[in-house]
Amino acid sequence: MAEDLLITQRRGDVLTLTLNRPDALNALNPALMSAIEAFGRSMLDDPARVLVIRGAGRHFCAGADLKAPASNVTLVQRRRDAQLGGRMLRAIIGIPQVTIAAVHGAALGGGLCIPTACDFRIAADTAIAGYPEVNLGMNLMWQSVGLCTRLVGPARAKRMIMLGERLDAQTLLNWGLWDEAVPEDQLMPRVIALADRYAAQPPIAVQMIKQTINQISGALDEAILHMDADQNVLTASSQDRDRGLQGFLAGTAPAFTGD
Repeated sequence: MAEDLLITQRRGDVLTLTLNRPDALNALNPALMSAIEAFGRSMLDDPARVLVIRGAGRHFCAGADLKAPASNVTLVQRRRDAQLGGRMLRAIIGIPQVTIAAVHGAALGGGLCIPTACDFRIAADTAIAGYPEVNLGMNLMWQSVGLCTRLVGPARAKRMIMLGERLDAQTLLNWGLWDEAVPEDQLMPRVIALADRYAAQPPIAVQMIKQTINQISGALDEAILHMDADQNVLTASSQDRDRGLQGFLAGTAPAFTGD
């Protein structure tokens, strides 16, 4: 599996996928995102009925890897590179089988986008999650604004994405982002129990129902959210982006100017 960036374990009709960059808090670098995209496509030929996605180590996923080396490429290639996260998320959404995210520790930015692309999200009651991109002078991309909005509603989505707060599990359970929040030592037993229930259902009917609901709820995504990668290229070239990144690395609050 792509230099062991991903680990799989099969138990009957349930397949578990583990993000395996624990020393980097499972941060999403291009290699890991490409591996997840390829894995998602491979599920079209997999006999499993349920896929569980989890993270190795202390956290589910800390988001995009800010330490990934910057590439000196043309603008046209930067646009294509910026679309990798969106392709990864679409590959997860397009998995025919039921998908369940098991979230512990932190799920931030792109690390929260992955659970929202799954059918169900079970979190440890100690987990924290949020979209900190705005605090770095960036927009939320990867076509995830629609996913968040459908789960928590417009006002709460605006709060989450505009303020970039780290929110506790109980808050996100109340808002509808998490389906359940359980003690951390019960997280995987609960996820596996739920996975077994879905695996016992008739797979043809279940997978057709999933596809229909996804098409209804996300009908406008392709028409509207294709531009978020271009928005990211724009915000990445702003002075506010530099201020946000410098503040993040220094642990200080940046003063954004709109430039």
